[in-house]
Amino acid sequence: MIRSERMDLDAYVERTRNGPCFICAIVARDPAHDLEEILYEDEGHLAFLARYPTVPGYTLVSPKAHVEHAVRDLDEDAYTALMAVVRKVALAVEAAVPSERTYLLTLGSQQGNAHLHWHVAPLPPGTPYHEQQFYALMSENGIIPWDVEQARVLADRIRAALAG
Repeated sequence: MIRSERMDLDAYVERTRNGPCFICAIVARDPAHDLEEILYEDEGHLAFLARYPTVPGYTLVSPKAHVEHAVRDLDEDAYTALMAVVRKVALAVEAAVPSERTYLLTLGSQQGNAHLHWHVAPLPPGTPYHEQQFYALMSENGIIPWDVEQARVLADRIRAALAG
């Protein structure tokens, strides 16, 4: 895994804390989010490639509605439906990208990235133990260089796995 690109963390923090909701922008099809290639969509959910991947196939899954808390903002049926989408997308990501284990977690807070979303992060096989777990997810350790064409190619593979 080549994480050779440094992320401008100050700009990221500024954008996530003071800018518009990036997930709502993706739901609205804002063209500024061209790297967040949409992988899956149904009436209430969206899955898309992460803009700043730290592992190949890093994907985010969210409800389309701007909800901010996985427990308080979703009733049991909505939570179960979201988790079914997370599982479906994670299985497709695993089918398209070699992985030793797939990390599933939700991050964000009222202070930044408030829109509820789940991270689907496939750990590449052979990743040294000291580079696994949170280390593998932290953009402070570098991100994978990424462009629109790479995103489209990977998205096509994951969409094919979802369709299969």
